[in-house]
Amino acid sequence: MIVIGAQIAVYIMILAIILVLIRLWKGPDLPDRVVAFDLLAFMALGIILLIMIITGSKEYLDIVIIISLVVFISTIAVSKFLTKGD
Repeated sequence: MIVIGAQIAVYIMILAIILVLIRLWKGPDLPDRVVAFDLLAFMALGIILLIMIITGSKEYLDIVIIISLVVFISTIAVSKFLTKGD
């Protein structure tokens, strides 16, 4: 039952990624695009985690944690750059 729910969640996440890509493409400002890219990265990590639930493997958990930390720190750096001005 959990596997079926995870498969449905993967399809919903793929649809959400398509919507985020539209926001990334059409974003009126740079901060909107940064937030969309951040959301896109975390949604991709969510899909990886859902695939880990479906397959029952735990090999990629460390990689997901490291990538999420890198994405978070890069988002903080870009927002600090955007608020500074130059």
